[in-house]
Amino acid sequence: MTDFNGRSILVTGASGGIGGATVRHLVAAGANVIASGRSIEALDALAEATGCQTLPFDLTSEDSVRDALDGLDLWGVVNCGGYGGEIASPTDTNIDVFDKVISINARGSLLVTKYAAASMIRLGKGGAIVNVSSQASLVALTGHISYGSSKAALDNITRVSALELGQYGIRVNSVNPTVVMTDMSAFYWGLPEIEGPFLSQMPLGRWATEDDIAAPIVFLLSDAAAMISGVSLPIDGGYTAR
Repeated sequence: MTDFNGRSILVTGASGGIGGATVRHLVAAGANVIASGRSIEALDALAEATGCQTLPFDLTSEDSVRDALDGLDLWGVVNCGGYGGEIASPTDTNIDVFDKVISINARGSLLVTKYAAASMIRLGKGGAIVNVSSQASLVALTGHISYGSSKAALDNITRVSALELGQYGIRVNSVNPTVVMTDMSAFYWGLPEIEGPFLSQMPLGRWATEDDIAAPIVFLLSDAAAMISGVSLPIDGGYTAR
């Protein structure tokens, strides 16, 4: 049920930790993976290690997304490209940073969905899209006004896309991870005064690993999840169940 039999799946943000892990899991499950990301060097290394194809493009540019995906036959998509922005309250947030976070996390994922879904509809074989959201869209996290807002928008993009693309046999879901201790997150979440109190409120009491997130993404893409669409799945050690 999780053998993709050569189906073509695009993974954005593949030069990052979660995206790279997702590529590795999908290749192992028999998918033909097309990896996109900001770092050409990281994409090349991933391609050498996994045999995936690479397709870099700019998530903030509709022209770039359209040109990259035009005529590309896709069965699935993982929207993992993202930007953390800043740690700031509503009163001291930098609106330029807010705009950039929204532009990449929400607008960029919508652009990929727009052009990838057109390909999937054209092929007429259904498909699946998984958006990598965050627990920050489900609960209020201090300092996360920009990031949380962008991911809340992404969750709504997920639900509306599931509603409108279902008629074509295309499923759309989100995963909402807790913190994965990547380089992008360690600058804040690794601080002792932040890490200790946060983990004390999490039932499982540990940070997620990249593989903890990649495995459910692969499940939601697979035929094992054939009747699941429009869902935002917390992968957060029980944090949002409090």
